[in-house]
Amino acid sequence: MVGVDASIISHPRVWKASGHVDSFGDLVLTTKQSKTKLRADHFIEDELSISADGMNAQDIMNLIKKHKLQHKGEDFEELKDFNLLFSTHVGADEKNANTAYLRGETAQGMFTDFKLVAETARQQLPFGIAQVGKCFRNEIAPRDFLFRDREFTIAEFEFFIHPDQTECNLLTKKHRSLKLPLLDSKEQAKKNGEPRLTTIEQMLKQNKLGEWHAYWLAEQYRWLLAIGLDPKKLKVREHVKTELSHYSSATFDLDYTFPFGSKEIAGNANRGQYDLTQHIKESNEKLTLFDEATKQHIVPRVIEPTFGMERVLLALIVDAYQEDKKRGNIVLKMLPKLAPFTVGIFPLVNKLDKEASKLFDLLKEEFSCTYDKSGSIGRRYARADEIGIPYCITLDFDGIKDKTATIRDRDSAKQIVVKQDELAITLHRLLSGEKLQAVTKMK
Repeated sequence: MVGVDASIISHPRVWKASGHVDSFGDLVLTTKQSKTKLRADHFIEDELSISADGMNAQDIMNLIKKHKLQHKGEDFEELKDFNLLFSTHVGADEKNANTAYLRGETAQGMFTDFKLVAETARQQLPFGIAQVGKCFRNEIAPRDFLFRDREFTIAEFEFFIHPDQTECNLLTKKHRSLKLPLLDSKEQAKKNGEPRLTTIEQMLKQNKLGEWHAYWLAEQYRWLLAIGLDPKKLKVREHVKTELSHYSSATFDLDYTFPFGSKEIAGNANRGQYDLTQHIKESNEKLTLFDEATKQHIVPRVIEPTFGMERVLLALIVDAYQEDKKRGNIVLKMLPKLAPFTVGIFPLVNKLDKEASKLFDLLKEEFSCTYDKSGSIGRRYARADEIGIPYCITLDFDGIKDKTATIRDRDSAKQIVVKQDELAITLHRLLSGEKLQAVTKMK
């Protein structure tokens, strides 16, 4: 996998070739009197509590007429398409400036630079290009905090495979036997369709996806579990035919159940040869690789795992955010490796500031540390809990005498007394998942 950082502003022909100029939009409802604009699928979902994924303009207008739906007493004009690309102008002459677009996804930069990356990084198929970066979409109705914004961060992989290679040598028994809740297209056709537990192997046998697609879907799902998301709140949703993107032959969303509903936080699409073929047509550049076996130039096919990073972060926060009534404060119980700081170092009183600072200087070489001497020790613990610091180290007067310090665990609030010269190794053991016997408890 090779990492790149492509430009945010692209030539308009890039987005014409990709299909985004013609096929990247949402349906917008406009009220007749006040001209208020609403995203049509969201309006239907909010008003009727049904999924509007994949509905066309006629379906939505039929529902509006059938249920006599209005917005604040107003009827609607006919539905219109609304393109989500942000346009801008490039050039010093305002009157003759050229139209350009802010990227709506990071993928296209990886396709246009595909051959350059393959040659300079000396890559052979199969290989991938990855990018994490800002994207921009002119959302009709931003909503739900970090979930739907006009400026956001996407992480995408474009994994390039020989078009004739169907077997995936990376697909192990662990991948094949992975269990996941799948809401397939048949279940979505039912009024109260529910996800069913299945395996990657069963999905392969049902021809829902190929082996390379299966491998990356399994890897995505495993990664979301590995960062600590609750498997009970996750599901894999198969796109129905009417909602498939113009570039995809098969797509699966990885959805998380937020307080405002089950929503997509990641996706996995089989983009086939669509993008490279389109860019070849538009640019007349040879975005092909030479296949030594067949002595032919070939256009690779592509599997694309993608992540909405703010959405994943929001899901992590929702999962980790817990109210501890016993302590009387919020505790952010996220995995230690994701916490903003691993260790907090606190002197019990300000008189111990000099000695506690020495502990901070000692530990900051190995751990992400923060130092806090403001307020009571209880308030400092509460502040640390709220931002998710897994371990706090307190130095008291006894610790000065016998060269010890107290480690407090965020999740249990239990404490252990450790020799100062053993703090680092003890923290490493705790961070590796080892449970140490608590000798005292927090009052």
